[in-house]
Amino acid sequence: MAMNKYYRILDKILVAGKTQTNKKGNIQYLLNEQLSLTPADLLDIFEGHNIARKKLRSELQLFMQGERNVERYREAGINWWDYCGSILVNSYPTYFEKLPPLIAKINREKRNSKNYVLFLGETGAESNQAPCLSLVQFQLDGGELVLSAYQRSSDANLGLPSDIYHLYLMARQIELP
Repeated sequence: MAMNKYYRILDKILVAGKTQTNKKGNIQYLLNEQLSLTPADLLDIFEGHNIARKKLRSELQLFMQGERNVERYREAGINWWDYCGSILVNSYPTYFEKLPPLIAKINREKRNSKNYVLFLGETGAESNQAPCLSLVQFQLDGGELVLSAYQRSSDANLGLPSDIYHLYLMARQIELP
């Protein structure tokens, strides 16, 4: 069976990754890797996971509404935030609630010469779950969207695929011909 781009990079981590030991255990990682995905690549990764897609869509909507109450996520069938307690403190909702006005600005201006940036995870801010993404940059280049994301950290199990899918959903909100 042929592996998609995401599974190939996971395989590379397992085969050639460096090992780091910390309080979470042994972690394998690669440095300075880049993963470029087309919409078709994303669909290939998520096509067989309807429940995950629905939950991630709901999660992004709650983030963008600034919802910090973990119970609201649980009501949407999302229980992976339960370990954070009852409230998400300086986490995804804090930063993603800035996304709707940013998307509206991009859709209104559509300037090729401008970088539109969403910063996440301010340093020094107390958090019960810092966002894995640290920066998302939107650029318009000749009528096409170029979306770049900078990853602070992430686990390959749920974190990275979720972040990738959230970025895909964000990109779909940019109105380009």
